Amino acid sequence: MGQAWGFGRYGGPEVQELFDRPDPVPGPGEVLIRVDVAGVNPLDHLLRSGLVPGLDGGRPFPRVLGMEAAGTVLALGEDVDGLEVGDAVFGFALTGGGTYAETTVLSAPNTARIPAGLSATVAATLPVAGTTAVDALDQLGLPAGAAVLVNGVGGGVGLAVARLAAGRELRVVGIGSTAKREHAEAIGVRFVDYTAGDVVAAARELVPDGFDGIVDTVGGASLRTVAPLAREPHNVVAVGDVSVSDLGGRFVERRLDRENLERSARLALDGLLEPVITAVHPLADAPAALATVENGHTSGKVVIKVA
Repeated sequence: MGQAWGFGRYGGPEVQELFDRPDPVPGPGEVLIRVDVAGVNPLDHLLRSGLVPGLDGGRPFPRVLGMEAAGTVLALGEDVDGLEVGDAVFGFALTGGGTYAETTVLSAPNTARIPAGLSATVAATLPVAGTTAVDALDQLGLPAGAAVLVNGVGGGVGLAVARLAAGRELRVVGIGSTAKREHAEAIGVRFVDYTAGDVVAAARELVPDGFDGIVDTVGGASLRTVAPLAREPHNVVAVGDVSVSDLGGRFVERRLDRENLERSARLALDGLLEPVITAVHPLADAPAALATVENGHTSGKVVIKVA
């Protein structure tokens, strides 16, 4: 028996509840883990709100919040290869088990061992933000010296993209709010404050010939504002707004497998994908952790320290 934060129906923060549940039983292709750290992402409140159905694994209410975690393997389901009881691992709860919990089940093909030298706290941030950054920049395939614009540079994905892009010797310009400037500039981003005036004019002043690529983490009207800054429309990659195709751009092609997790972990060890972790909350304070992300007030990654 362990504690978990979840929701008994779709809705806003008011539907969240702390409840006791028996340790889940791992099904075929799943591993049961003791959760050490859970990552917090915008996807969490979207799932709670019922805006992205189909990612719950068909599990009944109450459902547990969270999509990524790091911890220790306690048991294996059938047909699990490459993982053993006692392994320190990180990965995705793609079958709906949730991660804001003392124990949970992860999808084994989407789970990897944590390499020596990498903390569970860092590992827990990699399944969503880390692999998204890798996928977006791989999709663009820009050569060293190219200019890339990161729209929404202050969040977990945006900062991961910016850090990885700098490691690839790209010229990085990022758009964000005033509060996001410090963390962005600390990793070498040339920063454009969208609260200070015309972002298009400010970006063009920094890169007059247009950007070789754009990674958008914001979507909506903001995406439509910055998309014309790309020299070629197909070099606009959005990580959250599928309507980017209407602009001639592309939605990020996600790779959630173990190989990509292992690659992200190596990059983190090398300092090329080191997350900016701005808040660590205990499990009892999980609602405050999610509220910060849901309200858009956070910079970098927020995590929940469970164990």
